[in-house]
Amino acid sequence: MRIFFFSILSLILPLCASANGFTVKVTDQSGAPVPNAVVMLEGANGVPLGAQQVVWDDKMTQKDISFIPHVLVVPVGSAVVFPNQDRVRHNVYSFSRGNKFQLKLYGKEESRSRIFTKEGIVAIGCNIHDQMIGFIRVVDTPFAKVTDNNGEVIFDTPEAGAVQLSGWHPESKHKSDVIMNAELADSAASITLNMPPHNKRNLH
Repeated sequence: MRIFFFSILSLILPLCASANGFTVKVTDQSGAPVPNAVVMLEGANGVPLGAQQVVWDDKMTQKDISFIPHVLVVPVGSAVVFPNQDRVRHNVYSFSRGNKFQLKLYGKEESRSRIFTKEGIVAIGCNIHDQMIGFIRVVDTPFAKVTDNNGEVIFDTPEAGAVQLSGWHPESKHKSDVIMNAELADSAASITLNMPPHNKRNLH
């Protein structure tokens, strides 16, 4: 996963453990929420957090000359489907290390798929339409989600314990995930993420 990475100057992760789960809120330096950020949660020092029931989305649709969703999280070994809902043909590809592939030209109502066997960031493009860019984060943990329009994710986790958080956004510039330690019970943390101005971001 290696095109744009985590650019740190202002991402704020208020964390709270409650009956509704463990919430992580991602914002930019102005306090605005950041959608499409990937947040992962792991036990500190390798301690497992236990199982979590996850229904993974395994589809990245081509619609209105865009990839929807713009950022997708899937576990290692997933077969991601790429349906075409546009009236034009697309040629979907990635040059990302360990997950290179090409789905040759196919048209409306057709679909292709690809199995992702290596953890990492997969930058997706279309050979016909240069403006089409999407990202798949392939993970080896069930505790990984993409922030919603409010810049939030909620994890179902134990009520106490030390954890390690990591975060990533395709428009950030840092060369690795932002990683920090936190406590599930009554815990809070902040990281500064340097994002482009809101009016210049890809808002898919």
